[in-house]
Amino acid sequence: MDSCRGPGYRAGTKVNLLAAITHWLPAPRLTRTRIVAAFAIALACDAIQLALLQFGWLGPDEILDVVAFIAVTWLIGFHVLLLPTFAMEFVPVVGMLPTWTGCVAAVVALRGRAQRKAPAEFVGAAPPLLGSPPQLADAPLPPVPPVPPLPQSSEPTEPNPS
Repeated sequence: MDSCRGPGYRAGTKVNLLAAITHWLPAPRLTRTRIVAAFAIALACDAIQLALLQFGWLGPDEILDVVAFIAVTWLIGFHVLLLPTFAMEFVPVVGMLPTWTGCVAAVVALRGRAQRKAPAEFVGAAPPLLGSPPQLADAPLPPVPPVPPLPQSSEPTEPNPS
């Protein structure tokens, strides 16, 4: 009965859709070329949509949005902010705003901050799974040398003048 739900389905488990998408579409390392290209595509898409005005609803507006979504995702990687931007482009008045440009600026700022905090090899990728920590209690400790007792004297000792 559960076989109709797919090979990876397990009863009682939740699938985190965003985690699955980011696993299959990892964010590439942002370079100046990728950022400039993403901004160029976003600006061109927003400018063309603004130039088309009401004629964009005949079909070119939606085609531009699909192309911009795919190209920007390919250049700067999938980010959850791309989904509402894509959906907002289908709203008549909101679609004329520069939403692609704003979204690219926000994603580049967030990814840039993440890249500065994380090492280069882990940006956009899931961190490696670590095994259990080593069990220190199992290893014998080295013997500690005895500490000599302190001298017991009632007179205060003065440092040597030499």
